[in-house]
Amino acid sequence: MTSRIGLAIAVFLLLTAIQVQSNYHFLLNSPNNKDSIADFLVINKTLNNNNLGNTKLDQELINEIAKQPFTESVGVLNPSRFKASIQSISNQFPFYTDISFESVPSSFIDVKNISFTWDPNAEFVPVIVPNMFLDIYNFQFSISQNLPQLTPSIVKMIVFKLTVYGKNGPISFNAKIVGLSDRISSMLVPAEFIQWGNNYAEIKSDNEVSRLVLKTNDPSNTAIASFLKKNNLSTNSEKLRYSKYRKVIDTVVAIAGLTGGLMLIFALIIFTLFIQLTIANCKQEINLLITLGAAPKQLSKFLLGQFYPGNLISIVLATVMIGLLQLVLKSILETQFIFIPTFISWITISTSVVLSVLLWIVTQKAIQKQINAQA
Repeated sequence: MTSRIGLAIAVFLLLTAIQVQSNYHFLLNSPNNKDSIADFLVINKTLNNNNLGNTKLDQELINEIAKQPFTESVGVLNPSRFKASIQSISNQFPFYTDISFESVPSSFIDVKNISFTWDPNAEFVPVIVPNMFLDIYNFQFSISQNLPQLTPSIVKMIVFKLTVYGKNGPISFNAKIVGLSDRISSMLVPAEFIQWGNNYAEIKSDNEVSRLVLKTNDPSNTAIASFLKKNNLSTNSEKLRYSKYRKVIDTVVAIAGLTGGLMLIFALIIFTLFIQLTIANCKQEINLLITLGAAPKQLSKFLLGQFYPGNLISIVLATVMIGLLQLVLKSILETQFIFIPTFISWITISTSVVLSVLLWIVTQKAIQKQINAQA
């Protein structure tokens, strides 16, 4: 009985490690759990005293980033190189500030169902601002300046005066905020407006790139953090939190799997010795059965029926326990809007079947070996 309990514990630990890994991969790849913010990383050089004024990302490094296994696509953040200001045209909302912009390919923008293009005859310049800008205004700036707080819907209704300064004097446009972004922490305007503004200011672009947007297929991949550190690059550390969690989870899963594997090996060894010892104690009975004409094959089948079903029950019970824990874990995580499968994975079930077959082979060989020794 003790050996069967040990086997059940060993199988339980091994299957737990496999199911945890399966749930982990499901969390990474399931659309219900995807964090579209974390899938996009804004990358730039790590600024320090040694590279002040030299934050250019050369094309060779950009190409290297694009070739990495964790990269799906790379977009360039193109900055404005002209002086500009923005102000409210409403007396109820007095607001003025100097401003700068960036543009990025539309596939990297998380604001959907908007027209984000511009030409000089357009009614207004569409602008996308970070959500945190509105938070700063509502909970800091508006309070200190005695200004009204604004909801996203109200902000989108306000028309601003956008002024671009060049050698031929200032020129003004209407501008409207068409969306709020959680992905990129800068003011975004269409690429056509950036190009027009640079031309109007007669500033020739040297095509220097200082910031990129990286779309990754696995934000928890520890290779991302390692690559950025190796190349003196940085991003929002909060967006790499998954890679920190992954290291911990991978370590726990590896330890659980190793522990389960070692316990399984010990359990199989114990069972083999237990079978051999039991059969050795039945030496006289086996000899008597053989003398009375019992065939070794028939005797082997009889002994296998005595030992194997109990061992199989240990594996089945361990598998059922994993299934029940999966249901409990699913219910708990759903309250946190984290979704995992209701049932254990086919890999876990397949492992249980393989272990059952392996145990049958080990038991049969141990019985046959002892019968041959007694025959």
